[in-house]
Amino acid sequence: MSERLDASIADSLGVYVHWPFCLSICPYCDFNVHVFKNVDQDSWLKAYAAEIQHLGNLTDYAHPVTSVFFGGGTPSLVRPDILEGVLNEIASVWGLAQNAEISLEANPVGLDRPLLEDLKRAGITRFSMGVQSLDDEALSFLGRTHNAADAISAFALARDLFEYTSLDLIYSRPDQTVAAWAAELTTALALAPDHLSAYQLTIEQGTNFGKLHQAGRLTLPDEDVQIGLYDITQSLCHDVGLVTYEVSNHARPGHESRHNIQCWQGAPYIGIGPGAHGRIDIGGQRHASIGIKQPAAWLASTSDISVGHGLASLECLSNEEVFEERLMFGLRLVDGVSFSDIFKNTTAPDGALGPAKIDFLVGAGLLEDRRDRLVATRSGRLVLDRLVAELLIA
Repeated sequence: MSERLDASIADSLGVYVHWPFCLSICPYCDFNVHVFKNVDQDSWLKAYAAEIQHLGNLTDYAHPVTSVFFGGGTPSLVRPDILEGVLNEIASVWGLAQNAEISLEANPVGLDRPLLEDLKRAGITRFSMGVQSLDDEALSFLGRTHNAADAISAFALARDLFEYTSLDLIYSRPDQTVAAWAAELTTALALAPDHLSAYQLTIEQGTNFGKLHQAGRLTLPDEDVQIGLYDITQSLCHDVGLVTYEVSNHARPGHESRHNIQCWQGAPYIGIGPGAHGRIDIGGQRHASIGIKQPAAWLASTSDISVGHGLASLECLSNEEVFEERLMFGLRLVDGVSFSDIFKNTTAPDGALGPAKIDFLVGAGLLEDRRDRLVATRSGRLVLDRLVAELLIA
């Protein structure tokens, strides 16, 4: 485990802030995003502040926030003074740890040195750029509004200013070969990112890609090619010192995403914004929160004095549900899950993690049983959803 990541989640507390606007909507995206136009950002700061105050009244954490993640959407569209205002509100309610990780997702379009300097002054410590590809034809296919040269130039500026930088890429695109992906990934790695998130393209219902796929006009590479693409990703990242620490994430030691690690390990995180999910502790019990999805409705609800918040639901999770989430997310990590952690304040469903089942999956090469830890192998991570389902049934 890296020095930057605390082996214990006892004092970890994250905040996720959702900005629901983009300049355009990508055809593969099923996130809660809307086209950016006529947005009064000052009203959004007031709404974020109201939500933070409301959730602060619900929770009683004895330790400060250790990570804040501005996601979206395209949070680099947010004025730096608005971001700083949100951070000030978080600090006033829960406190902000001195070494807190403050992440911001960004699109290469519109980034210049003055803006990046303002973002750093506002408190951003980790800069994550959604490049998605360094092939101009692929970028057009993915609906991106930048080209490879834009991305390379913007990332070079970010690397000069931020101690922690990350690139997002999408692979396993239609007709993509292992050789072509290897060449593209090599170009990306030459930019010397501290962190790389490489995601296989998935087809989501309701997206433009989903409609094309349903009509038979878009087909992903077959399973053997997808495995080859995954394997070359692990190999090339390893060769340049980017260690695989999660199914899709690679980092130089000390540059892992602390916020995501905390969430995968089962630490609480507070969700702020339209459609934002959270996992918070109230009265010693874990609760799942979800924000109102539509931005206008969320904004109106937070400003309505009779309501004062934008939550659509707040549900107390059963001990079994908490157990299932910790298993599912923990096995995404290369280090797996600790039995002592996963059973803390949880209850396993009847028959889950049975010794005979674990022995069978170990024998099948999908799991490793390392005394106090359960770890998915490389083969197991390729079929993780099925693996977790097998572990949960009697």
